Amino acid sequence: MSDARPSAAPDAGQLRTGAILFLVCAAQFMVILDVSVVNVALPAVRSALGFSETGLQWVVSAYTLTFGGLLLLGGRAGDLLGRKRMFIVGIVVFSLASLAGGLAQSQAMLVAARALQGVGGAIVAPATLAILTTTFREGPERARAFAAWGAVAAAGGSAGGLVGGVLTELLSWRWILFVNLPIGVAIVWLALRDLQPDRVEDKAAARDFDLTGALTITLGVSALVYGIVRSESIGWGATGTTAPIAVGIVLIVLFVLVEARLAKAPLMPLSIFASRQLTAANLAVFLLGASMFAMWFFLSLYLQQVLGLTAIQTGVAFLPQTAVMALGSTQAAKVVAKLGIRTTLTVGFLLSAIGLAWLTQIDADGSFWVDVLGPSVVLAAGMGLCMVPITTAAVTGVDGRQAGLASGLVNVSRQVGGALGLAILASIASSRTADSLAGAGAQPSAAALADGYAHAFVFASAFALAGALVVFALVRTEPGGPRPADAPRPVAAGAAD
Repeated sequence: MSDARPSAAPDAGQLRTGAILFLVCAAQFMVILDVSVVNVALPAVRSALGFSETGLQWVVSAYTLTFGGLLLLGGRAGDLLGRKRMFIVGIVVFSLASLAGGLAQSQAMLVAARALQGVGGAIVAPATLAILTTTFREGPERARAFAAWGAVAAAGGSAGGLVGGVLTELLSWRWILFVNLPIGVAIVWLALRDLQPDRVEDKAAARDFDLTGALTITLGVSALVYGIVRSESIGWGATGTTAPIAVGIVLIVLFVLVEARLAKAPLMPLSIFASRQLTAANLAVFLLGASMFAMWFFLSLYLQQVLGLTAIQTGVAFLPQTAVMALGSTQAAKVVAKLGIRTTLTVGFLLSAIGLAWLTQIDADGSFWVDVLGPSVVLAAGMGLCMVPITTAAVTGVDGRQAGLASGLVNVSRQVGGALGLAILASIASSRTADSLAGAGAQPSAAALADGYAHAFVFASAFALAGALVVFALVRTEPGGPRPADAPRPVAAGAAD
């Protein structure tokens, strides 16, 4: 009996691994939270810094572009330079960028700070998963750690609306950024105390960064987004629109050339796209990101600028949607086991398209209960069904040595698709709003805004419908679910976005 009591107490190793799990989950929560936390604060940001309707989307896109574009490079940096070292560097960059964003007195300063946050997030997110992999033994122990990591990532994405609403209304929109600083300081202190020192085995390999590839794809997509945004104010034929779009296309072509011919260790070996399944899954998740990011962006503006909800009320209004999305994600594996990946994804994309099409009925005289709750729940159910199977589809049949890359590409496709799709839809919404005001000078601005948002939802629904067609036509199905050997590794970042 005397031996039972001491054995029940956690030993030093258990305490250490528990501290590391808490540390990694806290970092992942902070990084994922910042993808969604700004949406509810957008009207306050617009009023404070004078953003235009289309310019406002850069507050979201600046983060997602650098996060998605540099995610693969961030993972490679951790492997070559040391995970502890890069984890701390990423947290420091993220925290200082958050401070700069909170102090921003101009649009350019805020957008630059958000872009720098994305750089920090792209370093931190893959390092969190790598640290868990090297800390916890394979088997039930590691499975529990991954489950906690995944739950926290989902919570970060879901909590963004409510956290953003509370901070914006009770303090200021600036606190959605300031709050990261004390959290970042605590995480760095814990990392220095608890993480094991780095050991870099191959110092020569550390010189083989594909920095050129990472920069060309990130700058190329950014130039495309900038050109699309500019089209709303100066027209599609203007040099200010066509020049950045042309530069973007050239940089993306250069990226393909770098990956195919020039990079010693390419971030994205093009041979991986020989898999039709992987290519289709990444195209589909690109379209899902384009519709999902736009939905959060426009619904946040509609609820506050048209229906007159406060920031806190808007955050609460997103809770049913996030709960349904989380439920859909947890049940997706059971649905896949019965219906197969292709059918599950097709149903998920179709539900998303239906929900977005339903949101085209919003107007200035609408209400949350009648016009928003129903379609947002249908939309969330569809997106929840898509999130896990789309990763499975992307890695099924891929060479095991490239499974991590295949999982990472899903996140890159989602983030870049979200940024590019949001740019297109924000331009469409702004043009429609301007046309509505021009056609009826006495029309209230709320009605014109609602008309613009509704028009954007038409095209967002088309993105989701295109995703359904892609997965139905190109994704293989396995009624019994994927074979164990084909199961995906946990996604490196952004699983809940």
